[in-house]
Amino acid sequence: MDRCIAIGILLVCTSLGLAADGGGRLRPVPFTDVHIEDAFWGPRIRTNRTSTLAACLKQCEDTGRISNFSKAAGKIPGKYEGRFYNDSDVYKVLEGAAYCLAQDRDPQLEARIDAIIDEIAAAQQPDGYINAYYTVMEPDKRWTNLCVMHELYCAGHMFEAAVAYAQATGKTKFLDVARRMADHIDGIFGPGKRTGWPGHQEIELALVKLYRYTGEERYARLAQYFIDVRGTTQLENFEHPEYMQAHKPIREQTDVVGHAVRALYMYSGVADVAALTGDPSLFATMDTIWHNIVDKKMYITGGVGARHAGEAFGDPYELPNDTAYCETCAAIGLALWNYRLNLLHGDGRYFDVVERAIYNGILSGVSLEGDRFFYVNPLSSNGKHHRQPWFGTACCPTNIVRFVPSIPGYVYATDDEGIWVNLYVQSTAKASIPSGPVKLTQKTDYPWSGDVSITVEPAQPAEFTLSLRIPQWWCSSPAVKVAGRPLHDMVLDKGYVRIRREWKPGDTVELSLSMPVQRMQAHPQVTANVGRVALQRGPIVYCLEAVDNGGRVADLVLPRDAKLAAEKVADLLGGVVVIRAQALRVDVPSWEGRLYQPLPSAKPAQLTAVPYAVWDHREAGQMMVWIPEAVGLAATQPAAESVPKK
Repeated sequence: MDRCIAIGILLVCTSLGLAADGGGRLRPVPFTDVHIEDAFWGPRIRTNRTSTLAACLKQCEDTGRISNFSKAAGKIPGKYEGRFYNDSDVYKVLEGAAYCLAQDRDPQLEARIDAIIDEIAAAQQPDGYINAYYTVMEPDKRWTNLCVMHELYCAGHMFEAAVAYAQATGKTKFLDVARRMADHIDGIFGPGKRTGWPGHQEIELALVKLYRYTGEERYARLAQYFIDVRGTTQLENFEHPEYMQAHKPIREQTDVVGHAVRALYMYSGVADVAALTGDPSLFATMDTIWHNIVDKKMYITGGVGARHAGEAFGDPYELPNDTAYCETCAAIGLALWNYRLNLLHGDGRYFDVVERAIYNGILSGVSLEGDRFFYVNPLSSNGKHHRQPWFGTACCPTNIVRFVPSIPGYVYATDDEGIWVNLYVQSTAKASIPSGPVKLTQKTDYPWSGDVSITVEPAQPAEFTLSLRIPQWWCSSPAVKVAGRPLHDMVLDKGYVRIRREWKPGDTVELSLSMPVQRMQAHPQVTANVGRVALQRGPIVYCLEAVDNGGRVADLVLPRDAKLAAEKVADLLGGVVVIRAQALRVDVPSWEGRLYQPLPSAKPAQLTAVPYAVWDHREAGQMMVWIPEAVGLAATQPAAESVPKK
């Protein structure tokens, strides 16, 4: 049987019974129904709205990204400006604006976004096609270079933005544009039509999101097609298939390879399709690849992508510190994928990964002021790596501006049995479950404190289950009280304490998560970290910066018997908990003309560690996450990292 015919049969067979509610075990409580009042996330979301969003909009205007649509509409003359995938940056900024408007319906911001949407709508062609680069520069070459030119990738980001804007504002103009483009693509690709798939994945998850909002099954089937056909055919200009995860069909892949962001966007789409179809082969593939990444290829910060060449995953345990790539977008992709796996399985281990990424590898990508960004997030620096206001390829700033304000949608989920609490964030939420609506009020100083109080207010007394995630990677001794009474004989079910009872308005659950300072060690095959430890408290991974440690950190040693103390410093870096310890400072010798010499001497020194996410906000200087435990390991300076220009 012809392989394409077989794929078409598979699509028909497995597309039955698609679930418009999202499929999987859990349903997210929409971001529109959760309002954050948190001392940690609240300021970051406000800064995202007032600074990050403003900076991204200005850059999109100054670099011609927005005016490109006016040129495509024929409103103004001129050539297309910038890189051929720049449309995607505008769409991501609009998605971020939608999440901001859901928290604060600012009429001036909304009017500005509506005006940009008008320009996008004007650029749409009569057949529904929209891509500013091709319309302005090469209108006769549409869909001729799927491997390289990102048409499907840009469309995917438009679909995500349009759905978010409709959810946040109730306005459908942007959604109508997106649906016309989706219908156009569906008329070209699929079983019995043209064979093709995106060089840069993204449209797969976006089509599922569009399907879930509109109920149009054709969009879900098209997402399924793009996943199933990948790795079965070649495209024009098709080279290095591993780079774009097209070396094998998805169900035959066991080892994550290639460009990290592409891979994680694709796996997010695969998880979505698995939720809709219940395809056991996709479940098995996701489990295999998850273990390959989390067990062998993920940094302690939640960063992924070890190699600068190809922005790619490396071999198992290939996790260098000073040359780590760890693109901000890749950490976001890791969170997007694990969020979906949690909805699919109701297993807290996936949200453990989400939490690791958001508090460390993602937040490091944006300054506290919200207007400077890391593209690359190394775990060691010689003091020359700094955030930048923008990049020629601006995927990271525009990913940050949409991810940070989307956090409200990650906090809670529901199923037919009750409510799941996945993140501890001071907030109010409205959840709908079979027994009726429930209001939740969460109070906490997390992540600096592990004390959480949740007030449960059903519309009327009702029996349901409240499931509280217990982070398995750092918390070993949680304590829970319900209505003031300790909960004894707690049983963890896939990382959750599940409390079933008749809940009455005003019932309160008190959760206490232990937060000792932990010394973390890496797998012995991670050669870069042999003899070194990292410090972690709760979900926060720490680093040493020269500014806190006498102007240098490469010569510091943390003995195994050193006592570690946590201290909240309200006026440092927006208010953080730091870790202090009595360490050793090594006299680093000169090796010129020497092959061997005695170990250097070491003197007592005070060590101060700060959260990794907020490094590089003060004086430039050395930084490291993994600290030597032995004098001999401290007698070298960190390598000069190579940071590519974007």
